[in-house]
Amino acid sequence: MQTFRIMLLAGAFAGVSAAGALASGGGGGGGAEMPSASAPMYNPAEEYAKAIKAIQAKDYKTAARSAQHVTDAAPKNADAWRLLGVANAGSENWKGARKAYEKAVKLAPDDLPSHAGLGLALANLKDAKAQDELTWLKAKASTCSSDCDTVKSLAAQVEAALGGATSAGQPSAALEQGSLLFADAGDQAYVQAVSLINEKRYDEALKSLDEARAAFGPHPDVLTYQGYTWRKKGQFAKAEDYYNQALAIAPNHRGATEYFGELKVERGDIAGARVMLAKLDRICAYGCAEAEELRRWIDAGGEPGR
Repeated sequence: MQTFRIMLLAGAFAGVSAAGALASGGGGGGGAEMPSASAPMYNPAEEYAKAIKAIQAKDYKTAARSAQHVTDAAPKNADAWRLLGVANAGSENWKGARKAYEKAVKLAPDDLPSHAGLGLALANLKDAKAQDELTWLKAKASTCSSDCDTVKSLAAQVEAALGGATSAGQPSAALEQGSLLFADAGDQAYVQAVSLINEKRYDEALKSLDEARAAFGPHPDVLTYQGYTWRKKGQFAKAEDYYNQALAIAPNHRGATEYFGELKVERGDIAGARVMLAKLDRICAYGCAEAEELRRWIDAGGEPGR
C-alpha cells in the first residue's frame, strides 16, 4: 500500500511560493503579460485567516474585504461564502450577507450555520422567506442526534430576528463559535484526519477535514486530502472536484497533481495520468517522490503492490 505523505500546512504550496502559485502557476516564456496578470492576486488561505482575525476584532468591514478575496479565488468553497456572510452581517450589509449565505447554502445544502445566517439576513431585510429558513432549522432541531443545543440556538436567533429583535453589529454569536475561528483546532483536526486516513477510517477523516477546512479555508493541502479520501471511498467525481479546487488555488501543488494522476489511472485514463506525470516532471526539475509514485502507478496500471 502506498505510504501516506503528510503535506505540512505551514509550508508554501509544495515547493512554490504562495504568490507564484496563485499568479502564473509556473511555466515561462518572455513577452508582455496579459492585462489580467497585473491584477492583485491573493492567497485564499491567508486571506481567510485575515478575515477570521478581523471578525474576532469586530472589524467586519476589513473582514468582508478579505473574505471577498477568498471567494474570488475559491468560488466553490462554502466556508468562504459563509465567512463573507458573517462579515457582511456584522457591518449590517444584509443584502451582501443574504447573497453570501445563499451561495453557501447552494454549495453546502445541509450546512446549519449557513441556513441560520441566511435566515437572519432575510429577517433583517423583512423578507418573508426567513420563515422558510426557520422552519428548516426547527425540523433539523426536532430530529438532531448531536449538537442539538447549537441547532436550537440558531433557530432561536432566527426566530428572534423575525420577531423584530435587532442584530445590529452582532451577526450571530453561534455563527462565530467553534473551529471557524480557532486555527489550533484546525491543526488538531488536520493531524487527526491524516491519522484516520492511514487507518482507513474515511468517514471520520472527512469530518475532521471539514473542521480543518472551516478553520483554514480553501487550503490546497486540506482540499487535496479531501479528494484523496473521497477517492478511497470510490466517489471519483467528488474526488476530482476537490483536486480541481486545490489545483485552481495552487496549480503546481505536487500532492494534488500526483493524486489526480492516480485517480486517472484508477479510471483507466492512462493518457490523462501521463499528462499529470509530465507536469510533475516539469515542476520537479531534479525529481520528486510524487513523480516517482505516479510513475509506479502508471507502470502497474493501478496501485503498486496490490
